[in-house]
Amino acid sequence: MQRIQALSNQFNPTIAPPAGNVTYPWVMKYPDFFPFEQVGNLKGKTVIISGGSRGIGLAIGIRAAKDGANVVILAKTVDPHPKLPGTIASACAEIEKAGGKSLGIQCDIRFEKDIQAAVQKTVETFGGIDIVVNSASAISLTDTESTDMKKYDLMHQINTRGTYLMSKTCIPYLKKSSNPHILNLSPPLNMQSKWFAPHIAYTMAKYGMSMCVLGMSEEFRNQIGVNALWPRTSIATAAVQNVLGGDSMMQASRNVEIMADSAHVILTSCHKKTTGNFFIDDEVLASVGVKDFSKYRCDPKFSDSQLAPDFFI
Repeated sequence: MQRIQALSNQFNPTIAPPAGNVTYPWVMKYPDFFPFEQVGNLKGKTVIISGGSRGIGLAIGIRAAKDGANVVILAKTVDPHPKLPGTIASACAEIEKAGGKSLGIQCDIRFEKDIQAAVQKTVETFGGIDIVVNSASAISLTDTESTDMKKYDLMHQINTRGTYLMSKTCIPYLKKSSNPHILNLSPPLNMQSKWFAPHIAYTMAKYGMSMCVLGMSEEFRNQIGVNALWPRTSIATAAVQNVLGGDSMMQASRNVEIMADSAHVILTSCHKKTTGNFFIDDEVLASVGVKDFSKYRCDPKFSDSQLAPDFFI
């Protein structure tokens, strides 16, 4: 709860920053620095990513590939989609171009047999699993009366159940890794009613992913690092373009690289000392010395104070 309060304080001008802290633009007034202990890079590590054919998941895969990682892309898109960029094949091509080895697997994480087969194929190909990134997610920002049960079930099957099932299936292999991590792209558990009332079904589904972090980080303490990562601002993805606000919201967003770079910091840190955290992207980078975040702005004409804040923080 202390970390949740610290996140809330970011937007409370009546609370003075602790002595000695650096003051940043409004998007990160009082950064909560974390003492990351880095243990090398991801060369030769096997990273399996759900929802990895586009957006943040793909960006995390490309960043890992730059180290020479084996990146496994789990996704549903084989043929090009009219509104969504990227396919499994195009994602694998980007991984290879970045310097990694790729394996693309068509997989619907709602189904246990799909995940079991994908994990088995990964282990057969690369010999094990070091990192799981739960990126796949479904979104419908509808209120209770407007949310049909098909949408409700989809969000919970992909977000909460899919994350739980992916993690559960990979855990026996993660335990054999020298520095295993599970990273869920989910928000801090901020229990203010304002984050539930407009879209309770979506919030429940995303918070289910975060509850996996809360529980599994303690269940597997000293065995697997389990953390969440969430952006402080809107991120320029297909979901933002198609669901949340179109071109104007894209302009007021940061690019996917800020999530990829911050994920890399987490995934290259000691799993025993970095676990049970609900990280925010720019705080992660600030913790390792980054002070200029301008390169992450989609539109350089927008200042940090003009960026759109994300949900839940």
